[in-house]
This record gives sequence, C-alpha cells and structure tokens, in this order.
Amino acid sequence: MANASTSLMVRLDPDSKSFVARAAQLRHVSVSDYVRSVVVAQARREIQAAEQQIIALTPAEQQAFRQALQEPIVLTAAQRALGALMRGE
Repeated sequence: MANASTSLMVRLDPDSKSFVARAAQLRHVSVSDYVRSVVVAQARREIQAAEQQIIALTPAEQQAFRQALQEPIVLTAAQRALGALMRGE
C-alpha cells in the first residue's frame, strides 16, 4: 500500500470556498489537489521553522514589527497599577 491515502474533511464558509476554488482554477488543478499542495507545503514550512526555532515574517509583517519596536511604550492605567503592585508599592 505504498500509495495509500486518507481523507481530511474541511469546512469552509461560502466566501472562503469560492477563493479556494478560484485559486485552484488559476493553477489548473482540482480543489483537492490545490488544498493538498498548499496545506502540505505550508505545514512543512511551519514544522521546519519550529524545529529551527525561526519566526518567519512577510515583508509587511517585518515592517510592522520594526515599527512597533521603535514606538514608545504607552502603559494603560491597569498596567501601571499592576507594575506598582508587583514592585510592592
């Protein structure tokens, strides 16, 4: 049974299903083949990143992360109160 396979059922809302179907059509493959190729490839990337302890960010996410690091921290009143409590004030 070298080519044995198993089924995986996925529920999608109509809008999501439409996007998946359109993407499959663009690649000229069935919806099942599209989902299989995209999901398996993404799963492999995530497992590899986890094993290497790497966080992968898109260029937009990288920019947002850099920007967040450069902005001054503004604590809420609750955060300031918690900090005082932890310091024993």
